Amino acid sequence: MKKVWTFILGLFIILVLVSLVFFDFNKNDDKKLEKVVLAEVAHTVFYAPQYVAFEKGFFEEEGLDVELILTPGADKVTAAVLSGDADIGFSGSEATIYVYNGGEKDYLKTFAQLTQKDGTFLVSREKYDHFKLDDLKGKTVIGGRAGGMPEMTFEWALRENGIDPKKDVNIDTSVAFAAMSSAFIGGQGDFVTLFEPNALQIEKQGLGYVVASIGELGGVVPYTSYSARISYLEENKEIIEKFTRAIQKGLDYVYNHSDKEVAKTILKQFPDTSLNDLEGVVKRYREADTWPKTTSFSEESFYHLQKIMEASGELKEQVDYSKLIYEK
Repeated sequence: MKKVWTFILGLFIILVLVSLVFFDFNKNDDKKLEKVVLAEVAHTVFYAPQYVAFEKGFFEEEGLDVELILTPGADKVTAAVLSGDADIGFSGSEATIYVYNGGEKDYLKTFAQLTQKDGTFLVSREKYDHFKLDDLKGKTVIGGRAGGMPEMTFEWALRENGIDPKKDVNIDTSVAFAAMSSAFIGGQGDFVTLFEPNALQIEKQGLGYVVASIGELGGVVPYTSYSARISYLEENKEIIEKFTRAIQKGLDYVYNHSDKEVAKTILKQFPDTSLNDLEGVVKRYREADTWPKTTSFSEESFYHLQKIMEASGELKEQVDYSKLIYEK
């Protein structure tokens, strides 16, 4: 009898162990995340809601394993997406227009926006107590890549204020995006347009002064957005929906938390910036109404973007909203 009970007990233990192994296997299987490679145009506090999504685990909540790669310049981001090195591109919305007009068959469509205004600040080498855009006349400004949104929005702002960017100001577009800050520090130019925290770092070094927000001057546009090839969008509708939800959670968090709470959340993304400085930068972007409340954007803002491009001579004919916006 004792042997029988021993056998039954042993069998029971084996069954329990098998059940635990099977349960753990299924549990791990449920946790399997779908891999997505995201190419971002720059690493800046301007994109705070995106970094909130990473730091708060919003992508994982949606079942995604998002690998973030830095690909400086919208042209390089689109090249990475078109070549298949990245699944999703994050850059200025103008990139999708250039690709479409270039005749690419598997072109890019935008499916979500993260920012609704230009994120650069005009930094002066000289201190101004009451800066006016007229103070730029006769000066040299490091403006960024020709055809890029920072440069085109800057030119738009000048024209809207009666300044001819071709005649009244010397705008240097020869400096690579990633080298603009160091070029200014090295003595090049009287002004430079920079994203944060680069503008703040120059201020703290006593090498320049932020005198204006280009975003406040340029108006509402789908400034930086997420795009993917038509083929990827069609084959991965669920991934796009999940990705968009994670970004929306990031936007919601920014709107429902203080500057300090947002700064604490994204601090690991900017290890060379102190919490106090990061809080100040978040506040600066919030005051400029940088972040939209939703990932969707209007036709009006899309056509305003194209007006800016036309004014800069980078676009001959506008593209219909329905051609380049992915309808989920």
